[in-house]
Amino acid sequence: MYLGKKIVVVMPAYNAARTVRQTYAEVLEQGIVDQVILVDDRSRDDTVAVAQSLPGLVVHAHEKNRGYGGNQKTCYRLALAAGADIVIMVHPDYQYTPKLIPAMASIIANGLHPCVLASRILGGYALQGGMPLWKYVANRFLTFAENLLLGAKLSEYHTGYRAFSREILEQLDLSGNSDDFIFDNQMLAQILWHGFTIAEVSCPTKYFKEASSINFRRSVQYGCGCLLVGTHFRLAKWGLAPAGRLSSKPKPAGTSCD
Repeated sequence: MYLGKKIVVVMPAYNAARTVRQTYAEVLEQGIVDQVILVDDRSRDDTVAVAQSLPGLVVHAHEKNRGYGGNQKTCYRLALAAGADIVIMVHPDYQYTPKLIPAMASIIANGLHPCVLASRILGGYALQGGMPLWKYVANRFLTFAENLLLGAKLSEYHTGYRAFSREILEQLDLSGNSDDFIFDNQMLAQILWHGFTIAEVSCPTKYFKEASSINFRRSVQYGCGCLLVGTHFRLAKWGLAPAGRLSSKPKPAGTSCD
């Protein structure tokens, strides 16, 4: 725990058998994490078997592939059910170092901000860390456009390393969001719509063979989706479109995680 807050790390997993052991070990090394929950999205490798062999790791396996966003929905439901006060998402592919967990938890636990993003752009080492040039350029363009549309000043919207207070997860209705990668962007738009503030910490960038990544075609689809999310947000702010899922409240608990 940290300052009396229960810290739960969630790991949305897909084909992470080679890296989950290292990621989990480093999460535990931080010394403040009360529970780690891994949700496997029907991996085609031995992710579940490896995860189940790690002492203390709670493993939940989807019966069918739900997509990255669908995986996160399960992660957050399970974390809240476990009594989490602070939920930190760490990818088990080891692209993001768990060593930032104490810093991210501290920002939330001290009441500074209810949401923290680990930015690969802050610090200026994204390209040196192996981020492909085309992804870097796309990241910068989308971030510029989204800051204009969402009225924020973030260094990036596309990191998968995030921390949330329980209050945020209880207030947002995530059920209507996409089950694909655009879920991340939709969630940030909801957070900003509800007036929550977002902090950022600098995160080293690591790209290697085992690190998860989407291909160019899906990246283009994701980028278009981000622009649509931002456009809807701006039109809703101007009263030219209904807020829809941006302002919706969660439905009563009791639905299955699968």
